Amino acid sequence: MLETITIGGMTLEFYESHATTEEKLDLFRMTVLPGGRMPVAHYHDRWDETILGLEGRLTLHVAGEDIDIGPDDSLFIPRGAVHSFHNVGDEPARCLCMLTPGALGPDYFRELAVLIETGAPAPEDMEAIMRRYGLIPVPENDVSN
Repeated sequence: MLETITIGGMTLEFYESHATTEEKLDLFRMTVLPGGRMPVAHYHDRWDETILGLEGRLTLHVAGEDIDIGPDDSLFIPRGAVHSFHNVGDEPARCLCMLTPGALGPDYFRELAVLIETGAPAPEDMEAIMRRYGLIPVPENDVSN
């Protein structure tokens, strides 16, 4: 059964998670509304991330470079690469995200959704959740990795 989680301007639909794949992968479709973004640059050292564009355009900032992902474009983000993303277009951007091995699952996004529902989260609260699930936030002045 597909699990759907909405966080602000993003919707995630989980097809598979580490819990259902013997920790081999997490697979989800992400829709980012115009203006939606992952504002905190971060990296992960336990998994790689592959993005496949489905609809619209999503701009990813990876290792100091802006990369636009549209339909049928793909991007591999290796462990340790600092990244963030945003949708600067005027239509929703949709992509398929695969994390290998599976380590994150929907739990992180559920917890983040609860935090954001309460209003603008304190940066230290957001950072604590990120770190608990293996996402390492990077200060804005150090995003060129």
